[in-house]
Amino acid sequence: MAYLLGVDTGGTYTDAVLIRDETVVVGAAKALTTRADLAIGVGNAVRSVLAQAGIEAAQVSLASLSTTLATNALVEGQGGRIGLIYIGFKERDLQTHGLADALKGDPCLLLDGGHNHAGSEAQPLDEPRLTTFLETHRSEVSGFAIASHFATRNPTHELRAAELVTQITGRPVSASHQLSAKLNGPKRALTAVLNARLIGMIDRLIGRAQEILVEIGVTAPLMVVRGDGALISASQARERPIETILSGPAASIVGARWLTGADHALVSDIGGTTTDVALLRDGRPTIDPAGAQVGIYRTMVEAVAMRTTGLGGDSEVHFRTEGLQGGVTLGPKRLLPVSLVAVDDPEVVHQALDAQLRNATPGEFDGRFVRAVPGQTHEGIGPREIALLDRIGDSLHPLDKILRARIETGALKRLVERGLVQVAGVTPSDASHALGRLDAWDAMASVKALRLLGRRRTGAGEMLAPDPDKMAQIIIDQLTQQTALALLETAFAEETPAFDGSPDVLARHILLQRGLGHHRGLLKIDAALNLPVIGLGASAAAYYPAVGTAVGAKMILPEHAGVANAIGAVVGRVTMRESGTVTSPAEGKFRVHLVGGPQDFSDQNSALALLEQALRTKAHADAAAAGAADIQVTAQRDIRTAGVENREVFVEAIVTVEATGRPRVAVG
Repeated sequence: MAYLLGVDTGGTYTDAVLIRDETVVVGAAKALTTRADLAIGVGNAVRSVLAQAGIEAAQVSLASLSTTLATNALVEGQGGRIGLIYIGFKERDLQTHGLADALKGDPCLLLDGGHNHAGSEAQPLDEPRLTTFLETHRSEVSGFAIASHFATRNPTHELRAAELVTQITGRPVSASHQLSAKLNGPKRALTAVLNARLIGMIDRLIGRAQEILVEIGVTAPLMVVRGDGALISASQARERPIETILSGPAASIVGARWLTGADHALVSDIGGTTTDVALLRDGRPTIDPAGAQVGIYRTMVEAVAMRTTGLGGDSEVHFRTEGLQGGVTLGPKRLLPVSLVAVDDPEVVHQALDAQLRNATPGEFDGRFVRAVPGQTHEGIGPREIALLDRIGDSLHPLDKILRARIETGALKRLVERGLVQVAGVTPSDASHALGRLDAWDAMASVKALRLLGRRRTGAGEMLAPDPDKMAQIIIDQLTQQTALALLETAFAEETPAFDGSPDVLARHILLQRGLGHHRGLLKIDAALNLPVIGLGASAAAYYPAVGTAVGAKMILPEHAGVANAIGAVVGRVTMRESGTVTSPAEGKFRVHLVGGPQDFSDQNSALALLEQALRTKAHADAAAAGAADIQVTAQRDIRTAGVENREVFVEAIVTVEATGRPRVAVG
């Protein structure tokens, strides 16, 4: 009898489940995610689920972790300060694929070097300039990203640069060719930048998770869910944390299939920070061939085709000032709910809210609080940020008591983006507490904060809402509307044949919206989703029935929907994919592009055979290192030719190898 432990660390909750023999859920538990030390939340959830199931820790045969932290960090613009080493590219290439925006002013070195499309050296690597750059910035950053021109055809310059980073700085390094075998240097560079930015965060999570599991008595191997739903070892995830973006959402898709048996459905998972929507087709999640997109970033990470929106139970509520009616919008940033911080510091929260309610006019920062996240590194922050951190100290404060000048709002924003400070304010979770749909935290604090928000004046001079219940309903209705749009956008994105127009425009088209409302005039217009929606997440039952009505779809809310991520974490398979290329730099010459450098052959079949064998060996070894058993390896060849003078001429071949197996379980 094998007991499998699944843990999902989200922005708000950490979930844990125990599954016996991959067939029956014998326990499920939740605990608050503890940002300052993630192990506390992991430990609380694991201890709770073991006690509930009456299982000893030593009986656990496999532990697996999924997380939304990487996804949330990218959506919210958080992560460590990094340095980019950009080899063989032009300055204008920084503007491609949002690379300059992703850098956010972090140090960047444009360096001579790189290779051409055939894998030959274009320019020698400028090591003296690289050395100077590393010595200058090694104490300012948490890690480095490296991207070299045509590194997928010859990675020697990236490998040498990585060697120097390690020797001179000792900081973690992210090399682009190790993250993707595809061409497109700027996009690979973006992926490497985001990977480097996440290394510290994910390393701390996995490291502390391993420590707390051992402390509890769980000695089984720890796996981590990758963005395509497959499992990898903890050590592999620590090296390539970018592969854990969409980890939690991918696990939720796997969990949704396991819970419902559905073959064809939209899966919508609402968390604290994001709503993730994906298509389940023929019982399998669809993989995005263009790479995972999270927020504004399109990466080269192979992941589930999913639309991630900054919309969740803890989304920031923005007062909309334009127009006479006013209103609210939600996200993409996450706030701590007022009802939650009131549990931790009831005196501070209630005294501040009561004082603000006594004021005759609403204040800009009414209902908002701020606190620092302890235990974080402070590389690269300026004097204004340091002064603000010192003022916040170790306590929770009303935001209006901390910000002394408008210029300090920029410093606060930078501290939030670095994950050093958390802001609390009104969220949909507060609205649900006020309406009695949730009762986990301090509902009275929610009511007071909602009353403060409702006092804001619209363009017509009227109060936004006359009472907290009305204000709460406005927020819930807005969440329903934005969730419905996210579902419709996903449906349009996956529709075949495709409609003309972008999914976001089509989802908002007046004819569709009138059809969803069953317009009856001179025209009769009806529209609805033509497949069911599986609603997942701890708050799905509170929000999703109305969403199903809004899009005219059957809404499936399975038992254990609130821990689907954790379930998916342990019912998946280990899968490793490796890709490589054979090109033809001259007629009769076939070049195999390997990690150690290119090799030339005069025979096409010999070149393809060598590449496939190298990829098979690497994929099998990676799968074994990830903890897979009974490994099966398959290979596909995509040979591209062109017609020249009435004959077929070899252009290039891409070989893809997949090694898959069930994770090994510990035998007690």
